[in-house]
Amino acid sequence: MGDMIGVVLIGVLALVVGGCVCVVWADRGGPRWTRAVAAVTVGAGRAVRKYQKAQRRQVNSGSETLGGDGG
Repeated sequence: MGDMIGVVLIGVLALVVGGCVCVVWADRGGPRWTRAVAAVTVGAGRAVRKYQKAQRRQVNSGSETLGGDGG
């Protein structure tokens, strides 16, 4: 089971590195397919940041309501 998790993590890492390479290559005028991959990579990054921001907001608002009498 641990070997399978390692394979999946290596695959995800390869996709992330490949996406970053495409972002740089597309910025330097690469082929059309690199621009498409770069757009997907940037969009995925924005979605992850938005999700993390929402999670932080949810955790912070939850801790404020559990704080007691506030004073």
